[in-house]
Amino acid sequence: MPISTFTGLQTALRGLIAEQQALDTTSHNVANSSTAGYSRQQVVLEASSALVLQANSGVNGNGAQLGTGVDVAAISRIRNVFLDAQYRGQSSSLGESSTTASALDQAQTAFDEPSTSGISRQLSNFWDAWSDLAQNPEDASSRQALVTSSTTLTQTFRTLSDQLTSDATAAQSQYDALTGTNGTIEDDAKALASLNDAISHATAVGQSPNDLMDQRDQLIDQLSSLANVSVTDLGNGAQRVDFGGVTLVDPSATGGYTWPQTLTSPGGQLGALQTLASPTGPLLGYRATLDQVASRLVTAVNALQPGSPFFDPAGTTADTINVVATTDSIQSGSTGDSGNQDLAIAIAALRGGDVDKTYNALVAQVGGDTRAAETSQTTAQSLVDSIDDSRQSVSGVSLDEEVTNLMTFQRGYQAAARVMTTMDDALDTLINKTGSAGM
Repeated sequence: MPISTFTGLQTALRGLIAEQQALDTTSHNVANSSTAGYSRQQVVLEASSALVLQANSGVNGNGAQLGTGVDVAAISRIRNVFLDAQYRGQSSSLGESSTTASALDQAQTAFDEPSTSGISRQLSNFWDAWSDLAQNPEDASSRQALVTSSTTLTQTFRTLSDQLTSDATAAQSQYDALTGTNGTIEDDAKALASLNDAISHATAVGQSPNDLMDQRDQLIDQLSSLANVSVTDLGNGAQRVDFGGVTLVDPSATGGYTWPQTLTSPGGQLGALQTLASPTGPLLGYRATLDQVASRLVTAVNALQPGSPFFDPAGTTADTINVVATTDSIQSGSTGDSGNQDLAIAIAALRGGDVDKTYNALVAQVGGDTRAAETSQTTAQSLVDSIDDSRQSVSGVSLDEEVTNLMTFQRGYQAAARVMTTMDDALDTLINKTGSAGM
């Protein structure tokens, strides 16, 4: 078949368009070099369909194929799905460990040990007051000091118990806020469903909605800190997102998502909040042990005050322990003999016994749990940072590389333009000047 006179111009034009799109894509990369969640984009070039020339050779009649330039096959997004999965798994672990570490650190602060205001020091002051009373049973100031130190001790018990209860309640409130109506989970699920729909429509008409896919990945990354996340590519641009053991986003569902639901294996921040708010979780577990300390203190001391209880017998928990004794009702001895201080001596001798040991073990447990959670958080953070660095090395924008690409595509554009200019000059000669010298 004959070759069009303008074939060369068309080939040069394809080159101009391809290099222009490559320049535009590079410019887009540079502009988004600091944009969170942005994935570097790359123009994929391929040779355009060749022009088939039949019987091109006058010798053997063989045909040929004439190249027609270049086409932009796609503008691809540079992304590693394996690193994405790794990052989201570690992000979930980090969300869980950091939430736990923060809550346990608050609990450790509430215990305030060792200090002059913690229960350990208050117990020591309490035993000291009984020792002083044993030495000065008739001294009104010793009796008043005992009542004062006992009241301070019970107030410290109640304050610590209230703080632990408040921390567990706050964990439940935070969980409810995240998972409730118009909470973070529902808002992100709606946004993901909307992005799924837009990406599917764009994919159906042959487009590559890279920026929309970046937005979707960024939302999934954010969700991964809240609970375990897994993603399934459905092959039409859409994705199904499983969250905390249930399906959160599914194009086949009404509206494209399903929420609210009961998470079966949350992990992440939500899993930590569930554990912290649970009656069997660490916070309320600490409170239960603190109740044991209070109960044993009440029982042990009241057993050595037979005539009138020192503590309210009904107040056997950390939030109900209460002093009912007065300076007049305190019994320093089992008889009326002023020289008999056996009860005060016996109570003072409780120092270092079951009450102190149980409380000290509780403080040690809180400290150990807190250190373990902080170590887990540090390890998880290190892994997340390492994986994110690997992701950035693949998907991140390198300005040095983009500058090099700009120069390469600029030279390609200039070359294509030069070809077009040359073809234009040749056609001008052919059309306007051929044969003009003989006219």
